[in-house]
Amino acid sequence: MSATVRIGREAQNTLRALAAQEGKPMQAVLEKAIEIYRRQEFLRRLNRDFARLRSDPKAWKEELAERDVWDAALADGLEKD
Repeated sequence: MSATVRIGREAQNTLRALAAQEGKPMQAVLEKAIEIYRRQEFLRRLNRDFARLRSDPKAWKEELAERDVWDAALADGLEKD
């Protein structure tokens, strides 16, 4: 499946140049760029959410308590598979 997406001339020129440098089709370069952007945005939002959590002393205390419970599970004495 494919779709047509309009981009500006400068972006198109940049995409074309990157594709030539990589020796890959423009579609492959664009798909890689989109995936990198998706990951960066995920981490940006995650960092924002953790900052919000840390700014609430009660919620942060609950988070740390839950982590302690999970950390104890790591030392449950079970052998590794």
